[in-house]
Amino acid sequence: MSLREFVVLGTASQVPTRHRNHNGYLLRWDGEGILFDPGEGTQRQMLRAGVAAHDINRICITHFHGDHSLGLAGVVQRINLDQVPHPVTAHYPASGQVFFDRLRYATAYRETVRLREQPVSGDGVLAEGPPYLLEARRLSHPVESFGYRITEPDGRRMVPGLLARHGVKGPDVGRIQREGRLGAVTLDDVSVPRPGQRFAFVMDTRLCSGAEELAEGCDLLVIESTFLDADERLAADHGHLTAGQAARIARGAGVRHLVLTHFSQRYNDPGEFERQARAAGFEGELTIAADLARIPVPKRADP
Repeated sequence: MSLREFVVLGTASQVPTRHRNHNGYLLRWDGEGILFDPGEGTQRQMLRAGVAAHDINRICITHFHGDHSLGLAGVVQRINLDQVPHPVTAHYPASGQVFFDRLRYATAYRETVRLREQPVSGDGVLAEGPPYLLEARRLSHPVESFGYRITEPDGRRMVPGLLARHGVKGPDVGRIQREGRLGAVTLDDVSVPRPGQRFAFVMDTRLCSGAEELAEGCDLLVIESTFLDADERLAADHGHLTAGQAARIARGAGVRHLVLTHFSQRYNDPGEFERQARAAGFEGELTIAADLARIPVPKRADP
């Protein structure tokens, strides 16, 4: 059975707290694992969350500020120490190649795993295969930053009543799925469209078109909300979003489940982020991320 869930390893912004580690997130998507923004302490948080180095197939870094990348050195070395049996692909802003190189080779270690570097230089498709399409969009931050979006290909759902009406059963069900037709009966006659699931990861950014494009139609949107709305000017100055701004992006994009994260240490009441997101008009499922939380990707919506 396929598993699609989002594992939260850390939720703090620049300064970690007693209760919030630096950033770090793992998306489990069927048989693959995508590690986003491994900040300092990610390797230990993986241990606490039950995430193994073998679970990682891709690493996606939005930008090279320390709270989003300082844990990369330890993660890369752990992947090699554990002799992960598959290649691991790393995506990161091409302009930060010097920082990636420094982190990858921060200390001496034995390389046993093929780490494929695929830097991101602009908007577009990064990977396309049966599990998903991976895309990047440029965000607005003092250093170059990209957000990531995963889209499952659209498919079709077989409808038992329609199959019975047209007398399609047994091995013929698989045949009509593969070939699109069985005699005079077409696949459209016995099925309905099944939209693919959509996930987006949007970290440090001001309001921008890239964030809106990434969020469009998402089943699960993970997005930074570093500041509360009273500090909107401060957020803009430092290239961040407030809780209300993040919620309005999600509302406008038709997001089903919104996850807010990347909180400034200046705030002590996580509930205020929820209150401001609701005040901004977001009515879908809402989670204020906490370290070590596991958030399932919502079940597919009915077409």
